[in-house]
Amino acid sequence: MTDIDTAAPVLVTGATGYVAGWIVKGLLEAGCTVHAPVRDPGNAAKLQHLSDIAANAPGEIRYFKADLLEDGSYDEAMQGCAVVFHTASPFTVDVKDPQKELIDPAVKGTRNVLEAANRTDSVKRVVLTSSCAAIYGDNADIANAPNGRLDESVWNTSSSIAHNPYFYSKTLAEREAWKIAEAQDRWRLVVINPSLVIGPALQARPTSESFNILRQMGGGALKSGAPRWGMGTVDVRDLADAHLAAGFRPDANGRNIISGHETDMLAIALTLQDRYGRDYPLPKRAAPKWLAWLMAPMLSDGLTRKAVANNVDIPWRADNSKGKRELGVTYRPLKTSMEEMFQQMIDAGQFEKA
Repeated sequence: MTDIDTAAPVLVTGATGYVAGWIVKGLLEAGCTVHAPVRDPGNAAKLQHLSDIAANAPGEIRYFKADLLEDGSYDEAMQGCAVVFHTASPFTVDVKDPQKELIDPAVKGTRNVLEAANRTDSVKRVVLTSSCAAIYGDNADIANAPNGRLDESVWNTSSSIAHNPYFYSKTLAEREAWKIAEAQDRWRLVVINPSLVIGPALQARPTSESFNILRQMGGGALKSGAPRWGMGTVDVRDLADAHLAAGFRPDANGRNIISGHETDMLAIALTLQDRYGRDYPLPKRAAPKWLAWLMAPMLSDGLTRKAVANNVDIPWRADNSKGKRELGVTYRPLKTSMEEMFQQMIDAGQFEKA
């Protein structure tokens, strides 16, 4: 368990998000004052789950109005904060205009938050939620990584605005963060690079892309078979612990791959089979790669045949030893995370029984 310094307030951008909610919970339970910059501080319904946590915790939460794309809008919220967690960034695959919907919010948002840190003398550390997407673009890239396994020295060089624009946005945003951090010496940047985030959310109807993948599995879209699309996964609660360690452990540094399991889309679905397979149309077998390739453009605007060719039936491999060693991260079983996530979606009425 990381010792959390509660002497100064802590800023969390994107506080209403899936990952940020668990970070905020950990901070409040440790007794911190959390500054939460949000688009609309008057939207009590959207903030209710955070206010409820604060009501039952020794810490307190204060809301501020801010916008990722507005210069200087984080200055007020950052006053007096020693640690800044920048988690706010869009995660979606179906986009019409990647520059406007993904790249601008990711890059300009990161620049805005870090330039505010430059103007705020109290800030000693910034923790950026980046992604393994800034490390690789397609599973095919992993063959060129050291010993065929992703590590913190690797950067995504295969993504572009036309191919994997979400991955491209995360790469550009993290590079911008390092550029700003290296041009000053008052605060330290620590970067968290998670794989696909799974596990229960604190809000009743979460909107993260992870839940959309599960919705396809439990809703019957993949009933005839799921592709063996290799990926890493990490439970959102283990990821929140990694962030807290990155914020408060004295020796936390650099990039940190946070991923508990090397798996694939079918293997993820199969973890749910014992408990839910009788009642929900979960996939039981692998969809052949040729079929996934053929169907890709029809399944989703964001899914291309090139992506299928470069990811399906190619295992995902990453070295997570730095996070374990330096941040003390431990990982709960994949089955536990998936069952708790799926059950939450059932309870929220997001699936019909078969």
